[in-house]
Amino acid sequence: MRIRLLVSSLVLSALALAAVLGTGAASGAAAVATPVVSNACGSIQYGGSGSPEALIVSDLPLQGDSHERSIQMNDAIRLVLEGDGWHAGNTSVGFQACDDSSKKTGLWTEAICKANAKAYAADRSVLAVIGTYNSGCAEIEIPILGRAPNGGVAMVSPGNTAICLTESSPSCTGGTPNSLYPKSHNYARVVPNDAYQGAGLASFAKGEGVKSTYVLYAGGDPTSLGQAKTFEGAAKQLGMKIAGKAAWNEKAKSYKGLMEKIAGTGAEAILLAGLTEENGAQVIKDKVAVFGPNTGPGSVKLLAPDGFAQQSTIELAGSASKGMFASVPGLVPQALTGPGKTLVNKLQKKVGGAIELYAPYAGQAAEVALGAIGRAGLSRSGTITGVAHAKVKNGITGTFNILSSGDPSVGPITVSQAGKTFTPKRVITPGSKLVAAARKG
Repeated sequence: MRIRLLVSSLVLSALALAAVLGTGAASGAAAVATPVVSNACGSIQYGGSGSPEALIVSDLPLQGDSHERSIQMNDAIRLVLEGDGWHAGNTSVGFQACDDSSKKTGLWTEAICKANAKAYAADRSVLAVIGTYNSGCAEIEIPILGRAPNGGVAMVSPGNTAICLTESSPSCTGGTPNSLYPKSHNYARVVPNDAYQGAGLASFAKGEGVKSTYVLYAGGDPTSLGQAKTFEGAAKQLGMKIAGKAAWNEKAKSYKGLMEKIAGTGAEAILLAGLTEENGAQVIKDKVAVFGPNTGPGSVKLLAPDGFAQQSTIELAGSASKGMFASVPGLVPQALTGPGKTLVNKLQKKVGGAIELYAPYAGQAAEVALGAIGRAGLSRSGTITGVAHAKVKNGITGTFNILSSGDPSVGPITVSQAGKTFTPKRVITPGSKLVAAARKG
């Protein structure tokens, strides 16, 4: 009996030790990664030896008009993992791509974003999330991931631009950004926020001789309204007139009546704050139908933030998109040098067409996450700390630090013009006073 009790005790002790090692009691990650259990996620991708010990997942809209952009962003993440031998330091890392968009609309939904975040939080293999693209989805996921077991899950976005995810502004609601971080500041992004984009786009418009602009935004979309306000704040600071402001109904069949109303204001430019997916192509077509081409003598210029800066805008709007200007936070693929140019060349060989503007930033986000995991090992909380204190030197998108807010320390804005693709026209780095004016709206 004593022998049996001793053996049983030793077995139980061994099982307990295995459980501790298997779940990473101090870190929260399993010794062998398990796939996120969700219909929104594909299978684990891994090209290293043995099995991955940890996971990074991407959370992007893989359906609708953003499909091609998101596919390239995932390609960039995989290329970074392959280049690092599927390792972050001594930790082997797998990748799982997940979808946050609705099959019906191609847009993110609160239900999908919430379910995704809960699935990532529950799988202790997940140490970092690369995403989201849409800021509204990020606002839902950040606090859920921040409360995840074992210190939370780090989130590094290659595309979120809403100010209120990281900084306070009169446009912020619900106590954001502080309300997003109930336990830890688990979020960072590698692109400048909309205060920089609004300031940069307004500076560009003034440089083009625009004296008055009519501001349109997608109705029912807080992020689009926020972008409209940042442009408005910066434009006023620059002495430009806001000829009017209105929302467009994304379900409308025609916007000619709206455009005829704008024509009566004498506006020299129209700003479209929204997404291509929000019936943006029809808005562009009807703008041209009423006002004529976007370029040429006496033309009314068409300006848009990053929600329109994708190839699908040109494909869906056709010739009506020609000559429109669209801004993106950061640098376009053609402008990248060093590691950025190397990644773009690899992507070019893979996709064979135009490189989407956010693909390199997805690769940069993956580098930041992997760097943090490399220092922290299988520690969720350690990965969050590593992301928060990241210092990138000669990275894919350049040299920068992650500030205490979670924003990058640099804020260039690139304005491109539509032709067969979007071609970069000017890089603008707005001054702090203009960025502050944009933030106030």
